[in-house]
Amino acid sequence: MKISIKNTAGKNQGELEVKFAMIENGRGTQAVHDAVTAYRAAQRSGTACTKTAGEVAGTNRKPWKQKGTGRARAGSFQSPLWVGGGVVFGPKPRDFSKKISKKTKSLALRKALSERLKLGDVVVVEDLKLASPKTKDFVKVIEALELTGTTLVVSCGEENKNLTMAARNISFVDVTTSDSLNTYDVLRPDKLLFTKSAFEKVEARLNKE
Repeated sequence: MKISIKNTAGKNQGELEVKFAMIENGRGTQAVHDAVTAYRAAQRSGTACTKTAGEVAGTNRKPWKQKGTGRARAGSFQSPLWVGGGVVFGPKPRDFSKKISKKTKSLALRKALSERLKLGDVVVVEDLKLASPKTKDFVKVIEALELTGTTLVVSCGEENKNLTMAARNISFVDVTTSDSLNTYDVLRPDKLLFTKSAFEKVEARLNKE
């Protein structure tokens, strides 16, 4: 499969041959599900915590005598029935992360990227070096490339301060690197914008794995 390479003005600059083995059949669907589930589970902090009746502040003294007051029996100030008492079966700190193998991660990324390529949602530019960190300059690039909806910009791991600063004020644009690109990143946005070097790095990752 070949995809067009464009410049920041939206003009064609040639073609790029996809060098990783794309998945053409239904294989990899479960891997994508597992990878996305694991990624989203890992984002959960798991810090919610409530106190049981044994952990809340209080005394062991009985609130009032058992009989003769006309009130219901009560044996503890820490009772879950009382305001300020303990919580029954409340959340405790826990680890929500799920483990998946490297092969599953690689298969999921390969499957997700293959589908986005077949749908024409991947745009490759020769380079994205901006002369200034002005947001309006980057917006012109997005308009020239006819990118509509949410967009994920994938660049190389090299320092690109102007790109980062120009994109951070645009609500529908996110920036990541080829080394940290994952299956969830590939599936979430409407369009994927790669620099040529970043796309080649992702291909190298998939071929190596």
